[in-house]
Amino acid sequence: MKLSQFKFDLPESLIAHNPSEQRDEARLMVLDRKTGAIEHKIFKDVLGYFGDKDVMILNNTKVFPARLYGNKEKTGATIEVFLLRELNRELRLWDVLVDPARKIRVGNKLYFGDDDLLVAEVVDNTTSRGRTIRFLFDGTDEEFRRNIEILGETPLPKYIKRKATAEDKERYQTIFAKKEGAVAAPTAGLHFSRELMKRLELKGVDFAEVTLHVGLGTFRAVEVEDLTKHKMDSEQFIIEQKSVNIVNKAIENKQKVCAVGTTSMRAIESAVSAGRELKAANDWTSKFIFPPYEFSIANSMITNFHTPESTLLMMVAAFGGYDHVMKAYEVAVKEKYRFYSYGDAMLII
Repeated sequence: MKLSQFKFDLPESLIAHNPSEQRDEARLMVLDRKTGAIEHKIFKDVLGYFGDKDVMILNNTKVFPARLYGNKEKTGATIEVFLLRELNRELRLWDVLVDPARKIRVGNKLYFGDDDLLVAEVVDNTTSRGRTIRFLFDGTDEEFRRNIEILGETPLPKYIKRKATAEDKERYQTIFAKKEGAVAAPTAGLHFSRELMKRLELKGVDFAEVTLHVGLGTFRAVEVEDLTKHKMDSEQFIIEQKSVNIVNKAIENKQKVCAVGTTSMRAIESAVSAGRELKAANDWTSKFIFPPYEFSIANSMITNFHTPESTLLMMVAAFGGYDHVMKAYEVAVKEKYRFYSYGDAMLII
């Protein structure tokens, strides 16, 4: 397929800059992948689509406050440092993006916080904006992470044109987030409230957790018309045997297996056994899913509404059927559904 087949007009006004008032009260479009039929609901109505022994696969990654603002030594210029991932815990080496990049060279020292709570040194150039930095910190790992918490901002995507607030710290995080390592939230999971999860549990729905640490690649634009030429950024994922057992039992019993979000889907599709079952894994995936694609594990999916020409839209189109999904997106624009991270949801059954 071609990149241009995933173009559609998305009015700027439909990109959600704030979350819905209650997590489970965002709007929900339900799409039947066989018939293309569409229903309009509220997110908590997912209760009506799942029952005893059905399984929902959740990504339990936790977003850390990855955006830091510091000052360059000597000049005092303000620098944004976006922490991508920790390369070496003992040496406190991190892979980061810096802005403005042209001012940041190897050997420069960066100071963070009013009283220089953290100091870092640039040790390598990785890309035009990428750097490797080493934090010069003698305390314990716990103290270091506490300082990151104090200094760091919730890494809201750039298209949200406002500063992160205290509310974002809670709302740009799923209620089941456990394993720190993501710089972007697995957004379909943001719609689950504690009450809704309790009610799903009471209906007999099982939850299987996987971990995929979402990187900035999730927002990276596709720049080639021929999709087979696009390379995805690699992301770390972990699937434990306990979750494998829950999912494979549901597959065996022909129950509904629902991937909550494109990140959960990407993780499970990166760990398929020869017998087309889920297998345990601790690995990195750069899997790019676009139509046509045969899915092995999930038979339903919850996802948000994604932007034109994004890899996320491509995966959703592969799952729901290209024609059905593009039609559903037309309807979503007409009905003024809210798009992207803080937007509304879609259930594909």
